[in-house]
Amino acid sequence: MAMSEAIERIDDYGRPAWLALMVLGFIVFWPVGLVILAYLIGSGRMGCGRHSDVAHWQERAAERWERKRQRFDAKIERWERRWGRHASLRPTGNRAFDEYREEALKRLEEEAAEFRSFLDRLRMARDRAEFDEFMRDRRNRTANPGGDSNQGPPPAQA
Repeated sequence: MAMSEAIERIDDYGRPAWLALMVLGFIVFWPVGLVILAYLIGSGRMGCGRHSDVAHWQERAAERWERKRQRFDAKIERWERRWGRHASLRPTGNRAFDEYREEALKRLEEEAAEFRSFLDRLRMARDRAEFDEFMRDRRNRTANPGGDSNQGPPPAQA
C-alpha cells in the first residue's frame, strides 16, 4: 500500500483516527508522535493555522466521501464479477422452481420498465401543461401591454 493510499484511508476515518495514531506514535517512540503532529499541523488536518477555513474542510470532506463511494462501487463491481449479478439466484436444483423464478423476475423487470415509461410520459404531459400555461400567460401579457391582466379593482373584502 502506497503512503498516499494509507493517508487517504486514515483521512476516511477523520480526525479521531489521526489523533489516535499520533498518541500511539508518542507511546511507541516519541519522535514518531512528534513527526505525525508536525504533519497534521502542516497539512491542515488539525484545523488550525492557515488551513482553518471552512470551505477548505468542506471540499476535503466531499472529496473523502467521493473516494469512499468510488471504493464501494469498485467493491460491488468485484463482487458482481466474482459471484454474478444475482449471486443469490443460483440454481436451487429444482428446475421447476428455477424456471418459475426466472419467469417472475423477467415479468417484474418488464413491469418496472413499463412503469418507468409511464412515469416519463406523465412527466412529459405535466411539463407540456406547464409550458402551455406559461405561453398562454405570455400571450395575454403581450396582448395587454402596460396593463394588469386583472380587469378593474380587486373586490372589497368584508
